[in-house]
Amino acid sequence: MKKYSITNSMNIHPKKGKRTILEMTQILKRHGYCTLGEAFNRLDFSSAIQDIRRFNYVVKLLQLIAKSQLTSLSGVAQKNYFNILDKIVQKVLDDHQNPRLIKDLLQDLSSTLRILIRGVGKSVLVGNINIWICRLETILTWQQQLQNLQMTKQVNSGLTLSDLPLHMLNNILYRFSDGWDIITLGQVTPTLYMLSEDRQLWKKLCQYHFAEKQFCRHLILSEKGHIEWKLMYFALQKYYPTKEQYGDTLHFCRHCSILFWKDSGHPCTAADPDSCFMPVSPQHFIDLFKF
Repeated sequence: MKKYSITNSMNIHPKKGKRTILEMTQILKRHGYCTLGEAFNRLDFSSAIQDIRRFNYVVKLLQLIAKSQLTSLSGVAQKNYFNILDKIVQKVLDDHQNPRLIKDLLQDLSSTLRILIRGVGKSVLVGNINIWICRLETILTWQQQLQNLQMTKQVNSGLTLSDLPLHMLNNILYRFSDGWDIITLGQVTPTLYMLSEDRQLWKKLCQYHFAEKQFCRHLILSEKGHIEWKLMYFALQKYYPTKEQYGDTLHFCRHCSILFWKDSGHPCTAADPDSCFMPVSPQHFIDLFKF
């Protein structure tokens, strides 16, 4: 099976969520997906990272595994995990795209490995301890390479961001769903910085990610009594999860009992295929193998 993908969120009713995951878990086990490691090996994530629409999804999945599921991977799955991670790092070093995502992933992974190595004997570590130490050293090398990464300035005589009218620049900023991306883009030119500091922009971002009752619990006001939406966004981010967005995501077909990337699709034989498809977020992918 080489059909694989997610949408923005899983959208499962809270009361039915656990039951739905249990049902999917049982179906997947009947089709050979007994462990997270087996599923990780069978889905071609090495190819998926070459697709910009799937890149963030795979990185998020690797980050979640690094935080809590690393010891559940078999020796083969571990090797596959680090091979994919190596390809991701080399891709970022080559094309200079998404370095912050990878830095966060490596930071979580190095923290987990330090804890596991220090607690060897108390926790289950598959493989020789020297292999894990070597992996940690490799991660530290990657971190240093990313820290030294220099963005090359491209010489282009064509149209640039600075040439676009203000309303178009504003529209670009309003399409971002990550506050750090807005701040990064705001550092490009003085005009973009001015637009990136707009209170309405940050208000919309807060309203997209968080509920009104969450605002009330963490309200931040200026000296003049105005809500500091930018500060609110980063404060709320510490307490509540933000909505996840991916260009392409893994889906599960209840009729055919397979996982596939949405944009690739799969030849479903159901009368109404769309009614059988269910988006699977990175966290729900991991949850499938916790039962």
